[in-house]
Amino acid sequence: MGDDRPKAADGTRPATVEDIHDIARALPGVTLGGARGRNAPTVYQVSHRSFLFFRNPRPDAVDPDTGERYTDVIVFWVESELEKEAILADESLPFFTTSHFDGHPSVLLRGSRIGELSRDDLAGFVEGAWLSRAGQRAVAAWMKEHGT
Repeated sequence: MGDDRPKAADGTRPATVEDIHDIARALPGVTLGGARGRNAPTVYQVSHRSFLFFRNPRPDAVDPDTGERYTDVIVFWVESELEKEAILADESLPFFTTSHFDGHPSVLLRGSRIGELSRDDLAGFVEGAWLSRAGQRAVAAWMKEHGT
């Protein structure tokens, strides 16, 4: 069964929310963590540390036109505040932040805007989040396996 989604000339395709789950689950040592229950957010962890999570609606992330809380915010850890600033400065990327995350090494993405990234670009951000939180041995093994 093939992937019928449109692809760019270079073979990439727009990312989907399901891609986040697929990419995160495929990384070494990943577990689902955090609270349990029907309304609990999905939290991906490595080395007992969160690196990516789907956030419940909060008052700091709202639609500027309607004032309604965003229901589809995904939090990606990044390596540093400097990396966060670089990502947010790139206007071609759909990431954002809120004052709640001031001083926190993470960027936010609405699920409804994920298609603005290619699946390959999304993989880079998920892997980067994992690398920013994984233990030293896991990172070294991953880097060796990927030739970086």
